[in-house]
Amino acid sequence: MSSHGTDPEDVDAAFAAIVADLRAEGVGEFDEETLEPQQPPQAPQPPRPAGAVPPPDRDPSWRGGGTPWDDVVLGDDPAEDNEHFVPPEPPPLPRPGKGAFVVLLFFLVGLFLLIAPGLIGLSATMGTPLGILSLVIALALLLLRVKQGPPDGADPSNGAQV
Repeated sequence: MSSHGTDPEDVDAAFAAIVADLRAEGVGEFDEETLEPQQPPQAPQPPRPAGAVPPPDRDPSWRGGGTPWDDVVLGDDPAEDNEHFVPPEPPPLPRPGKGAFVVLLFFLVGLFLLIAPGLIGLSATMGTPLGILSLVIALALLLLRVKQGPPDGADPSNGAQV
């Protein structure tokens, strides 16, 4: 494209140059046949009896049907319907295993040793490293319990699963 010679401050001239380059390449040109929608052949309307009421005119829209605009704006509010969604009961929580209790025990002991080591007769110089060590062990055990890989019985060649 040859639109690189225009001043970057003149946006309108740059846009016109880009459009001219695209039109020179043939982008955006249409045949007259493709622009006009083809009308299906219409069947002749059967004659109506003299006392028949003509069908009501539907509001023509570009989508070819749907709800008329007045019904959408002035009609009933769809938010006031009487049918409310009632979610199902959630499944029960799984029972924690023995490993979860061990992690919780190390975590609580670590917090206790950091906050109040004097209650069990330890000095702060002894309780702080033991508390930090207990918290680190709890974190390590917690991270080791995280499941790696696909679930049991899953075929790893199936790709991503939701």
